[in-house]
Amino acid sequence: MAKATDTRSASTAKAATKRSRNADETEKIRTALTARLAELQGEYDQSLTEITELQRERLADSAGDDQADAGTKTFEREQEISLANNLLERITQVERAIDRLGEGNYGWCERCGTAIPVERLAAFPAATLCVSCKQLEERR
Repeated sequence: MAKATDTRSASTAKAATKRSRNADETEKIRTALTARLAELQGEYDQSLTEITELQRERLADSAGDDQADAGTKTFEREQEISLANNLLERITQVERAIDRLGEGNYGWCERCGTAIPVERLAAFPAATLCVSCKQLEERR
C-alpha cells in the first residue's frame, strides 16, 4: 500500500512540476528546437545535393578507373551517405523533442520518469534520458 501511495505522490509531484513550466519557457524551448530543426534540415538538404553532384561526377569520370580509384569513390560515397543518415537521425530526435514538448513530457526521463537536468538539456536539447539512465544504456 505504501508503494502505491509513493507512486501517486511522485506522479502528482511530476504533474505539478510540468504545469509549473510557464508558457514563456515552453515557447523559448520550442523556438530553440524549431531553429535547430531548420538548421539540421538545411544541412541534410545540402548533404543530399552534394551526394547527387558527386554521383553525377563519378558516373561521368568513371570510365577507365582502376580498382583503387573505384574503391576510393565508393568509400567517399558511403561516407557521405553515412553523414546524411546521421543528420536524418538528429532531425528525428529534434522532431521527437518538439512532440514531447507539446505533450508536456519534455525534460522528463522516458525510462525512470525523473527530471532531466537543465544542464543536460542545454547541452543536448533532444535528450530523452536522464544521465543515469543514459549511462546504463551505453553500458549495454
